[in-house]
Amino acid sequence: MAAAAAAVPGRCGRDPCGALCLLLTYLSVGYADYVVLTHVLLQPGFRGSLWCPFHAVAFNLVVFLLLACHTRAVFADPGVVPLPDTAIDFSDLRSGAPRKGDRSNEDWTVCNRCETYRPPRAHHCRVCHRCVRRMDHHCPWINNCVGELNQKYFIQFLFYTGLASLYAVGLVLAAWLWPTGRSPAGTVAGARGDVSNNRVQTAHCIVLLVESVLFGAFVTVIFYDQVMSIITDETPLEQLRNRMLKEAKREVAHTRKPKLALLREVFGRGFVICWFFPWNCSAPAGTGPAYSYLPNYDV
Repeated sequence: MAAAAAAVPGRCGRDPCGALCLLLTYLSVGYADYVVLTHVLLQPGFRGSLWCPFHAVAFNLVVFLLLACHTRAVFADPGVVPLPDTAIDFSDLRSGAPRKGDRSNEDWTVCNRCETYRPPRAHHCRVCHRCVRRMDHHCPWINNCVGELNQKYFIQFLFYTGLASLYAVGLVLAAWLWPTGRSPAGTVAGARGDVSNNRVQTAHCIVLLVESVLFGAFVTVIFYDQVMSIITDETPLEQLRNRMLKEAKREVAHTRKPKLALLREVFGRGFVICWFFPWNCSAPAGTGPAYSYLPNYDV
């Protein structure tokens, strides 16, 4: 898996956390497939029935789609903004002088890390060290950014991972609680007897159950966030930025003069009881309202 991560050119092949998450992903999927085929489908609930080959083919089909979407999300270009062929002079931008004629679209910005122009809604990834168009986030589970060009594959990977987790949980519970080929009176007792006689099989099923619940809940939350970001047309980075702007505006509003001071400027700076009488109980703060100097603009 480290070699697969290193095969991603120019993005994040050197990220050890991403390589480890890739390895953990494939090991988890492989282990789940092994337990389902070797321990779950060979229990009395499925052994000797047509449901055994049916579930084997169906579960492996979901696993195949999961791995295919994951591979596309890993190796697909998330929308990396290309670097310029020649160096661009940014001296006027650093000096604060206005730059004219290069971009007619004011939404284009300059990345001070890549030193290149980037389109609207593009952000710089600190792991990949490149700007990505409509960057959602950097996901270590695919060792790549989730951006404009591979978000579809990432969401499909989440969907099939949740479906495989739900499928595995259903198979384990069905094998334990509703075994076929037995009388209704001895169904539960027979199932408990088979499970207790094979501790290894039971241990594998419990581990698969825990893994499926944890991964299923995890990808469900991320899948919901991804769908909501598409519906609201706002990536998590943009949501965070807008939230910070709102909080900054709220802090600016709170850093104004206290409400009591504002009231004293209107009603007088004396005792509060004097506010109820139609005369001034204190000397005015100044000779009159003060105005800041305004340039003589032509309007």
